Amino acid sequence: MLIIVLIFVVGLAPACISAYLSIREDRAEKAHGTVGYRDPLPSVTRMLEGNDDLHYVDGMGYMIGDITCDLNARSPYLRCAINPIGPCDGCSAYMPKVFDRQI
Repeated sequence: MLIIVLIFVVGLAPACISAYLSIREDRAEKAHGTVGYRDPLPSVTRMLEGNDDLHYVDGMGYMIGDITCDLNARSPYLRCAINPIGPCDGCSAYMPKVFDRQI
């Protein structure tokens, strides 16, 4: 019987702790008057504002580096495997994409 009670206590402990912390945070917001909009991803927003090398491409999203390079990772976090922290200007591994002309 004691084992069953212990299993229930251990199983319900994370939910109870989460509910307690949530209620405590709500009360703190109401007391300080900070209820309102908060940026859900502040680190991503800071990254987007502070990076001049970040480009938005329709259908692909944000990416850094020279998007015409064949080795570009097409990622907002990593340029490429050869030169991940950049810059792309003057990179010895730069390989521009070759686009076929359509007539």
